[in-house]
Amino acid sequence: MSQVLLIEDHQTVRDGLQLALTRQGHTVQAVGTGEQGLERLRTTPSDVVVLDLMLPGMDGFEVCRRIRQLGDLPIIMLTARNDDMDVVAGLEAGADDYVVKPVQARVLEARIRAVLRRTGGDSRRGSDRAGPEHHGALTIDRAALVVSKDGTPVSLAPTELRLLLELSHTPGQVLSRQQLLEAVWEHGYLGDSRLVDACVQRVRAKIEADSSAPVFIQTVRGFGYRFGPL
Repeated sequence: MSQVLLIEDHQTVRDGLQLALTRQGHTVQAVGTGEQGLERLRTTPSDVVVLDLMLPGMDGFEVCRRIRQLGDLPIIMLTARNDDMDVVAGLEAGADDYVVKPVQARVLEARIRAVLRRTGGDSRRGSDRAGPEHHGALTIDRAALVVSKDGTPVSLAPTELRLLLELSHTPGQVLSRQQLLEAVWEHGYLGDSRLVDACVQRVRAKIEADSSAPVFIQTVRGFGYRFGPL
């Protein structure tokens, strides 16, 4: 049974989502402000955070950044409108996925299950390979789900790790954004490339010497991304 922390200031929405997710088998802790959410995380373990962006006081973007500083807990953000700037800002702050309001409980529940599968460390991609893989300065151990650069462990959020595993499974092969959406986020039917691009930028910031001149995750304009070094 998963532990969900729901941070949503609108009581009707909060109560409705709490009830719906509880009926789906989740244990839900629901609070109305970002400050309360951060305090709850310090005292109660959670498996995933569902976070509204438009909160009173400390907004969802800042809450997202602070949660990400605490560790790699998956974050699904709720946004009141499908606004590119809001969505991209939330993803850049560290969110793993997003759902546009008004929220359909079945859609949110599906996203939660998908992100929890990523958290569970699905290492099917290349799991039959023996031992760590060495790609220049980068080492990927699929069995242990550990990534290191020059011998130093790299902290990756679950979605970031899944993306890197997917790309590095076939070095040199170009994967489209649609292919990555389907493999990593499990909702390619949305055709939402912003999830992929923002996650790539976060991974590059952690594994590249210079994220503006990437070696490991290279952009192939008009197509998608490929993993190097080649």
